[in-house]
Amino acid sequence: MSENLDDNYARAYNTRVGFGARPALILIDFAHAYFDPDCSLYAGVDDALASALRVREAAHAAGIPVILTEVRYQQNGIDGGRFFEKATPLKAFVKGAPTAEFAKGLVPRDDEFVITKQYPSAFFGTSLSSTLTAAGIDSVILTGLTTSGCVRATCIDAVSYGFRTAVVAEACGDRHPGPHEANLFDMNAKYADVVSETETLTFLGAKLAA
Repeated sequence: MSENLDDNYARAYNTRVGFGARPALILIDFAHAYFDPDCSLYAGVDDALASALRVREAAHAAGIPVILTEVRYQQNGIDGGRFFEKATPLKAFVKGAPTAEFAKGLVPRDDEFVITKQYPSAFFGTSLSSTLTAAGIDSVILTGLTTSGCVRATCIDAVSYGFRTAVVAEACGDRHPGPHEANLFDMNAKYADVVSETETLTFLGAKLAA
């Protein structure tokens, strides 16, 4: 087709839903594995972590709940099922592996909720949805790794569970720009508002001022 991609999608998908009144921030799988050049999951995503940490500080200042996710498997990977079988680099997340720990600069705070998961979505097989609902949360702001994997899966489940969903573009990363940009584009079209760090910080600043 000769039609411009943005013009083509705008005819069908061109809606913004906004941040919501009571958001929570989720930092998805910022594990050391993605920052270790010797690990097969290395993605060189330092800028994404730096952006997520800035958003995290703004969220705390505004009194917005902050949730971190981590991936952990038993040594034999049996709790990872077919996902562990298919995606062999997931061995980086077995219990005790240094690559499974949070990335340098990201230390969970006492007032942050940590979700341990075995599958791509932060919602699948966890208490996340019920925790957010019980807290009166109506929306989520997503950051994390990787854009084409666990961020996307969490995004789709978030909207499926009825949460308005925003994805902070600069605070997400992937091992290659192609999957990163393609998935941001598709999430923005169908499931979420893909927003900038600046837009997110402005929103959180307004929550603080209120």
